[in-house]
Amino acid sequence: MQKEIQELVNIGEMLPLMEEFYTIQGEGYYKGTAAYFIRIGGCDVGCHWCDVKESWDASLHPPTRTMQIAESALKYSNTVVVTGGEPLMWNMKPLTTALKNNGAKTHIETSGAYKLSGDWDWICLSPKKTKLPLQEVCDAAHELKMIIFNKNDFQFAEEQAKRVGKDCMLFIQPEWSKRDEMIPLMVDYVMKNPKWKMSLQTHKYMNIP
Repeated sequence: MQKEIQELVNIGEMLPLMEEFYTIQGEGYYKGTAAYFIRIGGCDVGCHWCDVKESWDASLHPPTRTMQIAESALKYSNTVVVTGGEPLMWNMKPLTTALKNNGAKTHIETSGAYKLSGDWDWICLSPKKTKLPLQEVCDAAHELKMIIFNKNDFQFAEEQAKRVGKDCMLFIQPEWSKRDEMIPLMVDYVMKNPKWKMSLQTHKYMNIP
């Protein structure tokens, strides 16, 4: 990568863009909402069940000018979701500034493993055992989304719930390949522990991106 491009990436004026698309938010509190998704490349959290492993290597995704990314998003929606990969590996301030200056609502989906940057209207925190979230991201989170792959994940979910603020919404969501096995357990768990809500990847049921 040319030195000048790398410098722009380092300050967030360019980002390794994997893909961008307009769709329906399928998960969590905002499920069913039309939103423009920006998927940023680069992640070292390493979830074995990740369904976008192709996002992990940032070098595979071309550095794109942040203003261009924002302009593309604003053509479609005033709700913009930044995901990855792990978007907080990069400086998100230039992107959120460009979006919010034009009236967009900014959402992020993050593992919380990196320092929080950017100005966010909604922070969806999805902690992973392989690289735990920083407390500053836990404190700022609006939504905690815990992926349930096996029975041990209920305990991990409770541990992480203790780290977020009292107003943070709590969701458990089955890992897609384990959904038939885990959903009955999750239904029972939420009924016994009603502070939690169920989340499903409804976009996969609807066969949309």
